[in-house]
Amino acid sequence: MSVDGWNTVLVLGGIRSGKSEFAESLVADAPVVRYIATAPEGDPEDTEWATRLATHRARRPGSWTTEETAAEPRRLADVLESAEPNETLLVDDLGGWVTVLLDPEYQPADDVATIAELAEAIRTCAARVVLVSPEVGLSLVPTTPLGRAFTDALGAANRAVADACDAVVLVVAGQPAWLKPAPSTAAAAAPTVSASASPVSPAASQTGTSQTGAFQAGTSLLDAEPTPEVQLPDVLTHTPPVAPNQEPGNPWAAPTMALPMVATGLVIQPGMELPMPDDYAGPQAVDRLATLDVPGAGLGVLDRVVGFAAATQGTSTPAAWGSVRVLLLNGDHAGGASAGTVAGESARRAAQARAGRGALARLAAESGASLQVVDTPAAAPMETQPALSGEQVESALRYGWRLAEQAADAGVQLLVLGACGAGTEAAAAAVLAATAGAEPPAVLGRVITDSGEIDDAAWMVRCAAVRDALHRTRRSPRGAKDVLSELGGGDVAVATGVLLGATARRVPVLLDGPVGLAAGMVSRDLAGQARHWCLLADHGQHPAVRLAADVLGLTPLLDLRLDLGEGANALVALPLLRSVLALAAALPVHPSLTGDTDADRADEPQTDPEPDDAEPDYAEPDYTDPEFVEPEPAGPGPTRTGADEQPASGWRAG
Repeated sequence: MSVDGWNTVLVLGGIRSGKSEFAESLVADAPVVRYIATAPEGDPEDTEWATRLATHRARRPGSWTTEETAAEPRRLADVLESAEPNETLLVDDLGGWVTVLLDPEYQPADDVATIAELAEAIRTCAARVVLVSPEVGLSLVPTTPLGRAFTDALGAANRAVADACDAVVLVVAGQPAWLKPAPSTAAAAAPTVSASASPVSPAASQTGTSQTGAFQAGTSLLDAEPTPEVQLPDVLTHTPPVAPNQEPGNPWAAPTMALPMVATGLVIQPGMELPMPDDYAGPQAVDRLATLDVPGAGLGVLDRVVGFAAATQGTSTPAAWGSVRVLLLNGDHAGGASAGTVAGESARRAAQARAGRGALARLAAESGASLQVVDTPAAAPMETQPALSGEQVESALRYGWRLAEQAADAGVQLLVLGACGAGTEAAAAAVLAATAGAEPPAVLGRVITDSGEIDDAAWMVRCAAVRDALHRTRRSPRGAKDVLSELGGGDVAVATGVLLGATARRVPVLLDGPVGLAAGMVSRDLAGQARHWCLLADHGQHPAVRLAADVLGLTPLLDLRLDLGEGANALVALPLLRSVLALAAALPVHPSLTGDTDADRADEPQTDPEPDDAEPDYAEPDYTDPEFVEPEPAGPGPTRTGADEQPASGWRAG
């Protein structure tokens, strides 16, 4: 859900206006929703009312939990007051709540005091809350005392709740109109709100920034105080390089576009319930491949690409990824982890990518992908001290999450995760040793110098650094955040946040290199669903990548043995993956399955037959032309003897 800057929303509307469906769409992205049902069951003989309740229940996803408050109206305020910051509540609706409140069974009661208690509970509620209420005050005044009491009480409740909520929307004929904030102060706000589009708060419209949604899965507003603005790295959109035989002209890197966002106080903790890909769309897409008019044996192992895209897109006919963004994480690791690397090399690679030069930027341009270079916190020597502090880990996780949210809001359909920091391979090896029990020498790749030589001395220094770090932390907890703090460092922590944020926003991630796989290992303790949104194009013969992929259940699609740097290897494979998806979506069903075979078409007349007396539509050939002269037979055969035209010798008449 994405309603920027708002923690509580009141959805008003008439009967059959679509208010409940709209409210449900606001929380569609939340992994778990507590549905607070306020309406009583009603008369058992009233089948129409029972049908309405059944329709509401049928729309709720299986991950939602339902809680009834009809037995005691005051309990609704207690539920709101006890809600946790990471929860999402949907109250439907206040009309049923007022009905129970006015029931003689609960009289005498102070209706005004109960409504005031509810409004105060909404103001102090730490969870994300969407409330639904009918707007019944637009018609004539009811003619019965009970009808007037209901409309008066509901009108008072709507006013009190609207005053307590951050936002109010009126749904008329299925069309939402935002009443709060006022239209005059929210001119820049979007006219509608859905799970993918959200209005912009007035403050954000004035400063040119946008706030991340308070209703995003796994997020919460910790307090009402404004949070400091955090500037995210620029998104670079490069144009393809000019051909070699053309003038270079201006630099081919397009101007950058800054997309600053505001921190939201994300709560990232173990055991988060994030979305899973569609369990049925993937197998259905693979089964559909067997029905297509594909020559030969088909797509081979690349049918897994189709299944993955179908599951993450929720359709059996997935489309090729159009908008792709590459996140290049740049963060160095001090100490022995970076042994054998040239000082300043990672900074040079990052600057090269920002300028639109180098393998990664050029491959991104050829693929039409945007490139975002992310500077992550530098990690301290893990053999002597924690790589990051606990506060830095929390900040890095939230930062990575916001990077994924920013990409999702920009319409990105696939993220490619790469890194270029010094010492990343040793950090990934340490993470694998801590999370999978791997031996550091077995997962630490060989050190290759700039001249292409193998530096065994540097490799031994890295192994020693990982060994000493594991010995230093032998009694430390092995939780996800503990591993990131002690061993992982800034790039692995930001990559973990990216995986979690992408999972929350249902954006698949193409992994490439040890940093992304190490982040996948860490994310298992925070949200096990994250690995199901990851795809590994190639392991590049890297031992850490191969082991982590095996543990995570990620089977590499290719074996190209490329070593162009993290992210660049994936971009080489991206056109192939796109081609497979485009082919699977465009090919028709095999004619044998539709009854339209080639043999049937061959039996059909190709042209209308000419009638017997019809004139031919071609000119009679000129047989005097040398081209049409009847050739002489090459062997024995009938010949013409001249005027008498008698058979020649060798042929007897009769």
